Amino acid sequence: PPPPPPPPPLRYRVVQFIVEPFSINHQFASKSDDSWDWKASHAAVDITNANEITSCDASKSAREHTNWDMAMSPNVGMQKAEGVVLFTYDVIWTASDLHWASRWDIYLSDGNAVPPSIHWYQILNSLLITAVLTGMIAAILVRNLKRDMMRYNAVPTDEEKAESAEEFGWKLVHADVFRPPTEHPMLLAVLTGTGMQVLLMSLATIFFSAVGFISPAYRGGLVMALLMFFCLCGAAAGYTTARLYKSFKGKLWQRATALTAVLYPGLFFGTFFLLNLINWYEGSTDAVPFFSMLVVVVLWFGISVPLVFLGAFFGYKKEAFEYPTSTSNIPRQIPDQSWFMGTPFVMLVGGILPFGALFVELFLILSSMWGEQYYYVFGFLIIVWLILLITTAEIAILFNYFQLCAENYKWWWRSFFVSGSVAGYVFVYSAMYFGRLRATSFSAYCLYFGYMGSLCIGLWLMTGAVGLLGCLWFNKLIFGSIKVD
Repeated sequence: PPPPPPPPPLRYRVVQFIVEPFSINHQFASKSDDSWDWKASHAAVDITNANEITSCDASKSAREHTNWDMAMSPNVGMQKAEGVVLFTYDVIWTASDLHWASRWDIYLSDGNAVPPSIHWYQILNSLLITAVLTGMIAAILVRNLKRDMMRYNAVPTDEEKAESAEEFGWKLVHADVFRPPTEHPMLLAVLTGTGMQVLLMSLATIFFSAVGFISPAYRGGLVMALLMFFCLCGAAAGYTTARLYKSFKGKLWQRATALTAVLYPGLFFGTFFLLNLINWYEGSTDAVPFFSMLVVVVLWFGISVPLVFLGAFFGYKKEAFEYPTSTSNIPRQIPDQSWFMGTPFVMLVGGILPFGALFVELFLILSSMWGEQYYYVFGFLIIVWLILLITTAEIAILFNYFQLCAENYKWWWRSFFVSGSVAGYVFVYSAMYFGRLRATSFSAYCLYFGYMGSLCIGLWLMTGAVGLLGCLWFNKLIFGSIKVD
């Protein structure tokens, strides 16, 4: 009978590697340091036969002929390197009990990373902030709104009419609350639409990363996913801009759609191109090739821009937002406001709680972007991301209610700025984190703050859009629940 077939070769996977660099004063056969031709000698070297590097004896094991004693010994200090320098390496294959699925866990247990216990503590802290904020809104808004609605919807008697001839509260602005913004309504619609595009892009990227479709083991995969999802979400940007701009009774819909397609992407691409020129000038290996830049431009104008116009087409076909109250022809005069209801102070206060819910996760993200850490705990990230959105929406709604109670109906831009103020805190935190990098060159400053500024603008657009749309839903809800003469 024929002999049995040979067993299949064993297949192994590399699950871990450890690099131990040290210097060795190699001994090699050469006439002199100046006359030794490395290229010719290297091509003639056969490590199994005549090895010209005598300090690497092929007859010995790797642990014997390359060890720490060659680099360090008692009473020997650092020596000045001179002459020919040889770079050699040894590979020692060792069986490991580490499973393939757990090969990335070592980066979480790094001393510079945040321990899992601290990570869970941060999640619980964020949930506590959200719960407290939600309870505050329930205590203030629900109770006050219920009392206000009972007072507004009650049928007053003649005596009550005489006693309370002048009404007060947010009902007085019912004829002005849905008045379109008088300052730059097109820009507000464009920023809100772009914010929805960034929101859906981040949601898709985090979700597919959490389920394992996007792995940090694939270099550049996360950046390509961000670009593709941003382009595909262009339809949502065009649709949101069209619906909101039509509600503002705007007529220049072509200009609004074009701004949505090119404003933030053009700003980001322009910044990226200038920073890439700095990388080219410095000779950095992080410089993006010119062909890759062309691919980004093709994705922008070939996918994103057409989808923005397609979404805007369907958005303008839809009816404008229906409001529960009609808008008067003459704007109501706004009374004097308290200093603590001013926009700068409200923005300063409004971004504290959302930033407190994400600053630990932000440290990990910055460490993965600019440090030597890997980030792949996307399960934690999606929880923090949802908490951020909920917190910003609740903060915007809370200050919106206080503003309406003060009879100030100009809430459109203010709600966008209040909820987007968390991006300012993120930028300040990133400036503080820059001190850990110990960078001194001007190009390092430009690259870091250029990229972080562009990312913070995207965060500002996303949180601002969430706050504005949340306040719009809240105002429609409360003014649709009262009787208006």
